[in-house]
Amino acid sequence: MKIIMLGAPGAGKGTQAKLIAEKYNIPHISTGDIFRANIKEGTELGKKAKTYMDKGELVPDELVVDLVVDRVAKDDAKNGYVLDGFPRTIPQAEALDAALAKLGDKVDYAIDVDVPDENIINRMSGRRACVACGGTYHIVHIPTKVEGICDACGGELILRDDDKPETVKKRLDVYHEQTQPLIDYYTEKEILKTVDGTVDMMDVFASIVNILS
Repeated sequence: MKIIMLGAPGAGKGTQAKLIAEKYNIPHISTGDIFRANIKEGTELGKKAKTYMDKGELVPDELVVDLVVDRVAKDDAKNGYVLDGFPRTIPQAEALDAALAKLGDKVDYAIDVDVPDENIINRMSGRRACVACGGTYHIVHIPTKVEGICDACGGELILRDDDKPETVKKRLDVYHEQTQPLIDYYTEKEILKTVDGTVDMMDVFASIVNILS
């Protein structure tokens, strides 16, 4: 069961990927984790990726695909995997498909966690982070006992720059421009499944399980 998770930043696809990985006992693979692991282990691919990252440049698609294919070829992924945060663009999707085809493999499902932009902006601009311990809260969904004060350590809570409405809107614009075409790409391949990401987290998961079973 090879699954790709799609969805705008803040749609909750990472959370769903973790739940899928736990239920089906398959690895949850994010490109960030792959980069960190390869750099830490000092692999050839890791060294190459680090040269770009140190310069603040994007790692080229070809190298990202090599890293992903290397990861999905490992033993723990033989029964499947959940890819989260990759591919982000059509060229990446095509390169991944070509690389998997060489291994006699292919993606089974692309699951799009669909949430309207305004919901995401409200969701993310309600997040608060503790400056002292890094704990995260939400003014509506996970409020603190005392407003603006961390339950765990008593530190001050802030709205991070990443979560400010104008920043979130910019990230969503980039997402729609780059990643939205993937929806069409996987629709054409007849593997796209869309779930309503506005409902409760466990209800979203139930919809996904329903698709996978």
